[in-house]
Amino acid sequence: MTPDTVPEFSRLVPLARLGSASFRQQIEASRQEREKLAQRFDLMSLDRFVAEVELRRQSCGTILLEAAFEAEFEQCCVVTLDPVRGALSRRFSLVYGPAGAEEREMVLSEDEPALEPLTGDAIDIGEAVAQELSLALPEFPRQPDAAVEDAAPAEAIEGPFAALASLGKRDEC
Repeated sequence: MTPDTVPEFSRLVPLARLGSASFRQQIEASRQEREKLAQRFDLMSLDRFVAEVELRRQSCGTILLEAAFEAEFEQCCVVTLDPVRGALSRRFSLVYGPAGAEEREMVLSEDEPALEPLTGDAIDIGEAVAQELSLALPEFPRQPDAAVEDAAPAEAIEGPFAALASLGKRDEC
């Protein structure tokens, strides 16, 4: 997204609103927002999308985002093209830090949250949750009973590589 583009599910939290206590907010996508997100993520529909988000100031000017979201959606089966219902429930964390901090060499384990640059005077918790949804969606949705028919047997190799194929079949002495 370009800086001028407003995300489909934007929920800005001004940094000035974050004090020493945790900031918590429950967010839910409206029907229009769900329709736009479904189009963005190539879903047939996004019927439900809710999240509980918490922001906490950390040391060194960083902010920890911890969130849990739930989504109900419909995708297109990659085999039959029929609708496939799906549901997700996930938790994730992100660390927002000063811009340029991500350029420093950092070694993160899989358990550590990803570092996001902190630019501007707000964090878009809606867009953060939407991006995590996109990462959690099944890449190749498939109906449980969808089957791929057996492919026809391979034809004999012809052309410039036919001679090379026969070399692999020779018996060694």
